[in-house]
Parts: sequence; C-alpha cells; structure tokens
Amino acid sequence: MPTYDYECQTCGHQFEAKQSMKDPHLTDCPQQDCAGPVKRKIGAGAGFIFKGTGFYITDYRSDSYKAAKKKDSESASASTSTAASTSSTPSAPPPKTGTAA
Repeated sequence: MPTYDYECQTCGHQFEAKQSMKDPHLTDCPQQDCAGPVKRKIGAGAGFIFKGTGFYITDYRSDSYKAAKKKDSESASASTSTAASTSSTPSAPPPKTGTAA
C-alpha cells in the first residue's frame, strides 16, 4: 500500500498516511487541537535498485524476436566474411632462397 504525505494548511503539521490508491484523500488534520484542512503533497516516489539478472530489455523478448535477431546477425556475419575473402588479393609467393646445385 502506498504512503502519502500530507500537510495541514492551518498548523503546518506534516504526517504520512498509508492508504489504498482507491481511498479518498484525507481532509482533516489529525492533531488534537486542530481541525484544519490538509493537503496531500506530491511525493518524490520510492528509490529502488535493480540487482541481479533479469532486468535487461533483452531478457523479456519474445522467441520470434530472438529468432529474427539471430538470423539477421548470422546473415550479416556471413556477408562480411564472404566480402572479405573475395576482396582480398592473393599475395606473391615468397622468394626462394638457397643455392642451386
């Protein structure tokens, strides 16, 4: 259940209240001698840290997406290797060294 921050408009008392999102906003100050109106403050939200595995965008991809990605990467690597092999020029054989008999 979320926690909401409130502030009394009359006495300035600040407090927190755990409420369901469906509950109506509080309207009266909980202080004994004050019945002033309260206003719900805008909270900064909760800070949290993702630890461990399972928090990357690629972890939740569908099987069809993964298959298409694999196919694309295989075709790209195949075209790169064939282009490299056809564009290279054969080198001249090394000169023969030694003495003739």
